Amino acid sequence: MSTDVSVYEVGLRDGLQNEKAIVPLVDKVRLAQALVASGLRRIEATSFVSPKWIPQLADADAFCGALPKAENVTFSALCPNMRGLERALETTLPEIAVFISASETHNKKNLNKTIRESLDAIKDVIAGARQANRRIRGYVSTVWGCTYEGAIPIAQSLAVTRELLALGCYQVSLGDTIGAGTPGQTREILAAYLAEFRADQLALHMHDTRGTALANILVGLECGIRDFDSAIGGMGGCPYAPGAAGNVATEDLVYMLFGMGLATGVDPDRLLVAARVAEEVAGRSLPGKVHQAGWFPKRLGNGGGDVELSKLK
Repeated sequence: MSTDVSVYEVGLRDGLQNEKAIVPLVDKVRLAQALVASGLRRIEATSFVSPKWIPQLADADAFCGALPKAENVTFSALCPNMRGLERALETTLPEIAVFISASETHNKKNLNKTIRESLDAIKDVIAGARQANRRIRGYVSTVWGCTYEGAIPIAQSLAVTRELLALGCYQVSLGDTIGAGTPGQTREILAAYLAEFRADQLALHMHDTRGTALANILVGLECGIRDFDSAIGGMGGCPYAPGAAGNVATEDLVYMLFGMGLATGVDPDRLLVAARVAEEVAGRSLPGKVHQAGWFPKRLGNGGGDVELSKLK
């Protein structure tokens, strides 16, 4: 295995958009600072969506202007449509993200469009972002299953992913939006994907609804995937997928990767600080395991690449 794994933090967007309470801007900035201080280098900050639909992210413009300045940190934002892109292009964000579902029903509930209509709209968003020299990352939701439709044929999600990459996304993150996936299913999905796409074109975005996120990520690692989305503290969910729990917790993911000797560049102690800040900001206990139990041993060392598996036995 390679010793380089990229952790893509989505707590500020995917996490906070699912909190019942609206988090004040000053607290969002405090959490962003803690995440940067932990060594995370890819952070999705917000979504330029109508406040009517997601009031928790109504301050997206102001928040992007208040993000901490840090070398080697890439902040990004979700842009669901051209209006969202216009707002994003008024910021200095170097990267935007677009999203679509592999499920027709979920896509209609989430975007009020069919998959085909969404892809046609995304074409313009990607074209505009490329013209402005912004990188574009894609998401495909409900790859492992849908609350409304059940199992989703792999060919269906493959077709959507194929189009996103052809349009100019540098990477597509495959989402188990409702946390239904199992390791055998993950292996089957990735076998189909890796027969057509390079591993670095793909990322995994696993929700932990049924406690299988890390097991699925381990299969992803075995298959050659090196990019994984996570949310500090295990925040997250999906407003349009009833019953969906949060993302795999960033600290739980990093703990597993450290124990496998895989480098993430994340400082474990500072990551736990960020998780505690996330709990303070959310005003509730968060479901991640490691920030509650702590590291074992107490400190694994910075970087992860020098950590031996035997240290966790």
